[in-house]
Amino acid sequence: MRSHRLALFVLLNAGVIGFVGQVPVAAQPPAGAARSGRRPAAVRSPQILADHRVTFQLRAPKATEVVVAGQWPNGRAPMTKDANEVWTVTAGPIPAGVWEYSFQVDGVQMIDPGNPAIKPMREPRTSILHIPGEPPLPHDFQNVPHGTVRQHTYLSKSLGRLRELVVYTPPGYDKQTDARFPTLYLQHGMGDNQATWVVHGKAHWILDNLIAQGKAQPLVVVMMDGHASIAQGMAGFQNNTTAFERDLIEDVMPFVEANYRVKTDAADRAIAGLSMGGGQSLTIGLNHLDRFAWVAGFSSAVPAREVIAGFLNDSAVANAKLKLLWIGIGKDDFLLKQNETFIATLKEKNIRHEWHLTDGSHSWPVWRLYLADLAPKLFQ
Repeated sequence: MRSHRLALFVLLNAGVIGFVGQVPVAAQPPAGAARSGRRPAAVRSPQILADHRVTFQLRAPKATEVVVAGQWPNGRAPMTKDANEVWTVTAGPIPAGVWEYSFQVDGVQMIDPGNPAIKPMREPRTSILHIPGEPPLPHDFQNVPHGTVRQHTYLSKSLGRLRELVVYTPPGYDKQTDARFPTLYLQHGMGDNQATWVVHGKAHWILDNLIAQGKAQPLVVVMMDGHASIAQGMAGFQNNTTAFERDLIEDVMPFVEANYRVKTDAADRAIAGLSMGGGQSLTIGLNHLDRFAWVAGFSSAVPAREVIAGFLNDSAVANAKLKLLWIGIGKDDFLLKQNETFIATLKEKNIRHEWHLTDGSHSWPVWRLYLADLAPKLFQ
């Protein structure tokens, strides 16, 4: 199995959102500018102002309507074209946080070409705006010891093709050559990929901050590409989980345990994920309590009862082997009813669990906080 390791800054350059977005970006000249000798106006987007208002710009000379659509409250704002054929709007103030946004140009959604911070996705279509908090939010960069993020390409023998994964190691990992660490397998949702939890979710900074505060145990985090199958529909969804499970157990776990200093018993392994990745984590974790003693789902596409029947039908074994079953979802999430049904089943079966019904919808601002809540409870 081959791997290629990249320096942390290579993977994370797109994550330094609040700063790189303010660097002037080379722009295409407007029509006729070269012929007339006019110097095109600089396009800078986004520009974060001191009062948390943000200016967005886009050069689109032939467009008839341009709108910025952001994830923050009241995030949709029409833009106005100036004499230099640059569309501009100043929005906000925008609350501190990590937000997704895009431009809609005559109805077509696109990223902000002036902003290199792009959310990792199978079909990238949103840019990232990061406004740090004061005091810092759990996912903000802080002046604490930092871990390392490595990217690997590996040959999945179970799936018969090259795949990608990302691994976080905690601060001091490379110096503590005799130490072994617990492992969290952390999954993204549908449409995202193995880099999303770092570049957009800021999982590495969340863990760095919690470890520095003494709130979380130093741990290794493995983030895989959750799209293991290309089949469509509900049957395809289950086939994807089955293929993902094979890849995880037959290829990724042996690779991680051969190349990283990690503990290999169930008490030192956790699996968690959001949305599609939450469904994968619950399905795999609850069917493999011999491998995972810590299982969590964020806004999960919960598995059907028959998929985890063995777990549900033996509560004594479940309660004996599980150290934590953590379930969280926002009140405005479209998967709320499924999760409430799942919680009712757990109560019916007398299976111990933590249930977190919070504010929020099916979105990353919710899931970052869930990771910050879950991590201190793992491996204690």
